[in-house]
Amino acid sequence: MKKRTAITDLKAMKERGEKIVMITAYEYSSARFVEEAGIPLILVGDSLGNVVLGYDSTVPVTMDEMVHHVKPVVRATQRTHVIADMPFGSFQTSPEDALRNAARLLKEGGAQSVKLEGGKHVADTVRRLTQAGIPVMGHLGLTPQSINQLGGYKVQGKTPAAAVRILNDAMALQEAGAYAIVLEAVPVRVAEIITEKLDIPTIGIGAGWGCDGQVQVWHDLLGLFSDFVPRHAGRYANLGPTIVEALKAYAADVRDGSFPTEKESFIKKPAAATPTETTPAH
Repeated sequence: MKKRTAITDLKAMKERGEKIVMITAYEYSSARFVEEAGIPLILVGDSLGNVVLGYDSTVPVTMDEMVHHVKPVVRATQRTHVIADMPFGSFQTSPEDALRNAARLLKEGGAQSVKLEGGKHVADTVRRLTQAGIPVMGHLGLTPQSINQLGGYKVQGKTPAAAVRILNDAMALQEAGAYAIVLEAVPVRVAEIITEKLDIPTIGIGAGWGCDGQVQVWHDLLGLFSDFVPRHAGRYANLGPTIVEALKAYAADVRDGSFPTEKESFIKKPAAATPTETTPAH
């Protein structure tokens, strides 16, 4: 059994100045590709609500849906550290509820750690989870589960006071035991300052180049989701149109009878002829 990337490996990477790579995945096949590419971290994000389940936001995603999607990602990997998002409502009610739900993601889902959104107000919850042996990644800046309160997908930390709040939240999460923090949609300089102040790694998404690592959504990276393309999305392929053309070609071949061919079919070989007479022995 190959060793998965551990949270201690990430801190060592920060100390060496080695950039950390993370990407989302939500099912078996994509997770296999991620591991084959040598990427050490997979986030099974509640972004699956948008790009897989077709919700308008991440808010409707349930614990059962998260567990369902974590399982195949874990089965697909041996070396990659799998992080499971804690969906809206799974940790806000009490540290005890958070512990119960985080334990599900590790016990039923097989994840190695969890991620949750929020700053000082969730520090006690982070402390409760880490004391129970559950590694926690934090998430600050644009927190999609709070979209209704934030009034949209807006850059956070643009004023000095707002930047200080994010820094204080980051310090509180570190003190509570978080092993890393995602910084989403914050100004580059704010992310740089937070990264310099923290002993634990920062993972940026729309937070510039000064973070210790970067995370992108699978569908954004590969051009598989066009309903909404964030400014911070890195587009390394545009597979959506390629897939549509392949499907059109398949449909055309079926309609005109050119698919399937003999190559894609199983043809029964004729039975061997039954001898009508026996050749006499000499």
